[in-house]
Amino acid sequence: MIDHVGYLSNALKPWIARRGRLDRFVLRRDPRDISRIWVLDPDGGTYLKVPYRTVSHPPISVWEQKAAVARLPEQGRAEVDETALFRMVEQMRAITDTATRTKRRARRDAARLTATPAPKPPVRLGATAG
Repeated sequence: MIDHVGYLSNALKPWIARRGRLDRFVLRRDPRDISRIWVLDPDGGTYLKVPYRTVSHPPISVWEQKAAVARLPEQGRAEVDETALFRMVEQMRAITDTATRTKRRARRDAARLTATPAPKPPVRLGATAG
């Protein structure tokens, strides 16, 4: 578990079995997409890509992960677990999508109103009183 997110790969099993004889593992991740981490091979010096343990979770950024962890206690969650974390990220994304759609719709409606002049009443020409 790294920041409440689990990662797993079968390629790690030999290293895990020897973890008592190995130094600390070197881990790297891209802050824009934490759906995978890279673990430095203690024997060869190459990096091994390790995905989420639960591959059905969507890719998220470190920013989203930290924001979700901060919001969970505000909603009464004493402990943060992986399921709650990803549920919170989905809620945050839904709020953002709704706000974006609403804002876009309001902007388009305003543009339509200013771009299309109001119709003028018809003018009668040569009308006689009768």
